[in-house]
Amino acid sequence: MSITHAIEVIGLVKKYGSKTAVDGIDLKVETGEIFALLGPNGAGKTTTVEILEGYRKASGGQVRVLGFDPATKGSAGQRWRNRIGIVLQSTTDAADLSVIETISHYANYYENPRDVEQVIDEVGLREKINAKARELSGGQRRRLDVALGIIGSPEILFLDEPTTGFDPEARRSFWELIRTLKAEGKTILLTTHYLDEAQELADRVGVINNGKIIEIGTPQTLGGRNTALAKVSWLENGKQQVIETKDPTTEVIRLNQRFNGEIPELEVARPNLEEIYLKMIGELK
Repeated sequence: MSITHAIEVIGLVKKYGSKTAVDGIDLKVETGEIFALLGPNGAGKTTTVEILEGYRKASGGQVRVLGFDPATKGSAGQRWRNRIGIVLQSTTDAADLSVIETISHYANYYENPRDVEQVIDEVGLREKINAKARELSGGQRRRLDVALGIIGSPEILFLDEPTTGFDPEARRSFWELIRTLKAEGKTILLTTHYLDEAQELADRVGVINNGKIIEIGTPQTLGGRNTALAKVSWLENGKQQVIETKDPTTEVIRLNQRFNGEIPELEVARPNLEEIYLKMIGELK
């Protein structure tokens, strides 16, 4: 398996009795990229990520994360775990410790942790530094979860629905943090139900459904988005007019000539990532 890939999966299978949750997927995530794994509930997304994190054991196939099999136990596995960071969907531990106590406690588990005070600022918890974890709101608790994921200065970071409960401003602040981590050379695997988040952050996106990878591509090209028909809409005679076309520029020129100037309420748009995604998983016709 190539050292240029932080994650490499070949023929991954996970079965629970007669049910196949992950059905022979192949996946490569390059070192230093942000990769978003998308899929509906029950698609196999969470199972795949948990295998990569070492929480579940594969039924078949090969898995390497930072060149290491996550299923390995013992001291070698502990050294590997020191190199990864994980932000789970929810945690309830250390509820009676303050924010700074919790992050400081977790920092002691790592050989080369980030500065605790810096991490507190990065996740926006300065005003809650002495508050107990159980006193935090849902969004603030989520920020604490992120802090615990990055305190160890991981080479690879797994983010499972990281901005659930964030308000819009907090989400955008978090996006800037993720971009900073990428600039430091970190590899990030992200799962999210926010398609705008995947579009903003991901270098590449993979869509999984029914245990299989449907497609992997950039947010701009996934599902043929870059070549999909564009919708041109405008207001005429008091009614909204809409056409779909491969050549929106020609249509706009034609409309400009017809209106002899400004075209009322003109809009030109190709399908956004959410529309493409919903079509891929069969929830949008």
